[in-house]
Amino acid sequence: MKEVKAGDIRQSVIAGSWYPGQPGALRQTLEGYLADTEKVELEGELRALISPHAGYAYSGTTAAHAYRQLEDGPTFETVTVLSPLHQAYLGRFAVTKAGYYETPLGLVEVDAELVESLGKEVTLNRVGFDGEHSLEIQLPFLQQVLGTFTLLPVMLGESLTSGRGLAACRELSAALAKLLRDRGALIIASTDLSHLYDYNDVVRHDRVMIELVERFDVEGLARALIEGRCQACGGAPVVAALLTAQALGANEATVLHYTNSGDVTGNRRPGSYTVGYMAAAIYQA
Repeated sequence: MKEVKAGDIRQSVIAGSWYPGQPGALRQTLEGYLADTEKVELEGELRALISPHAGYAYSGTTAAHAYRQLEDGPTFETVTVLSPLHQAYLGRFAVTKAGYYETPLGLVEVDAELVESLGKEVTLNRVGFDGEHSLEIQLPFLQQVLGTFTLLPVMLGESLTSGRGLAACRELSAALAKLLRDRGALIIASTDLSHLYDYNDVVRHDRVMIELVERFDVEGLARALIEGRCQACGGAPVVAALLTAQALGANEATVLHYTNSGDVTGNRRPGSYTVGYMAAAIYQA
């Protein structure tokens, strides 16, 4: 095993807060979430998953419905995780300079070859530090269900409502489809849904997105997100993931689970800040 230097590790920024910081407690938490779900038998070959990215106490159950699809097969050696950027703008497409992501469960190797190849297709900003939780929070689940895999981590800096986001999604998806076509890689889109101060409004907006995902209507979903008929803080990653999966042969989607923070906490009072969470599988029937 090659020596890994400390400077080549993107250390966790959320372990101990958004999810347990100790390996044993984290594994126990993940096992508990996964044990409480049932795998949905898809009538086809899995291409992508949509998973939420709130703290595990809020969205862990929903995320487990996505990652339960990976238990007992299929296996993937490469995983592409597409996430939004919540903090500083780091460019259209940002990728860590580090060779590894660290979680309490160990190191996840960044696929240097794929990153280099992607950089020849689109302009990548290689960042020395990022505080982005929405990409990292997917990794412990992946470590739990897949064990060893290499990672292509891409943070999207353009939102769909910026006027440039849809073009960015199309540019990235074309590049990813070209690079992943013969690799059998899994794609993960990291997103929460509506963020609103009313439980019923969240449910209403999220129902629009759920129906469009279920119909695998990628263009319709992009329009609905741009027009505000539904919301997703990771809308661009979702659209990019769906376009990529579609280019790789996917033609069906199944929403595996939906809830929101009001359901989790029991606080559905009008005026209470509420966030929606969805898990979905995209596959080739």
